[in-house]
Amino acid sequence: MSQKVLGIDVGGTGIKGAVVDISTGEFATEKIKYKTPKDSNPEAVLAVIKALISDFEWSDKPIAFGFPAIIKNGVAKSAANIHKDWINFDIITYLSQKLNVQNVTVVNDADAAGLAELTFGSAKGKKGTVLLLTLGTGIGSALMVDGQLVPNTEFGHLKWKKSITEHYASNRARKDKKLKWPEFGSELSEVLKHIELLLSPDCIIIGGGISKSFEEYGPLLDVKAEVIPAQLKNNAGIIGAAYYNHLNSK
Repeated sequence: MSQKVLGIDVGGTGIKGAVVDISTGEFATEKIKYKTPKDSNPEAVLAVIKALISDFEWSDKPIAFGFPAIIKNGVAKSAANIHKDWINFDIITYLSQKLNVQNVTVVNDADAAGLAELTFGSAKGKKGTVLLLTLGTGIGSALMVDGQLVPNTEFGHLKWKKSITEHYASNRARKDKKLKWPEFGSELSEVLKHIELLLSPDCIIIGGGISKSFEEYGPLLDVKAEVIPAQLKNNAGIIGAAYYNHLNSK
């Protein structure tokens, strides 16, 4: 199995990638990021993926994708903050054919981040129930119990107030509503209390790009569980997608 995999994190706002050294969980290249196309259908996203592959000169080598959807056997069963054409779309078959690459894997983007934190980051060695929440365009979630990932959770889509949790406590919601850090911290704290009532996690890890500003809102989070920032921050999705490929390659 290859020790280097091109990890690509497909998000609602950006599509970013880097070559990952699986043995260390570190980038073997610089990270490159493109804006997600406004019309983020398969063809449009494919064009960006091809640009990344060209940038890294990465032809016919393992490629791993983190994707904002429930993923079952390589097929997207939902589409969060991305074009609805992806629903019930066979991502692995499509990308394998279009890219002419045999070793292609796809995993839910938050699950990828959870796997990275579990293997190389803040969740490593933690027992009990650990919940990672990635706060970005939406809210992704990865649930881990005694070091085992429970795939395809969607706690960002829990019913909350007049809508769902990600419309109140994601980084996009913070920006759209122009919330100052204390206001955002208060909103996030209420969401975490609700999730804590349902799951009783021992530890909650805050990931996504907003994790780098954890000191601004972390002290305002009033929950029973330990709350810590993601160690790998916004790179966790790329690293975890690559590691998932490593685990699932024949």
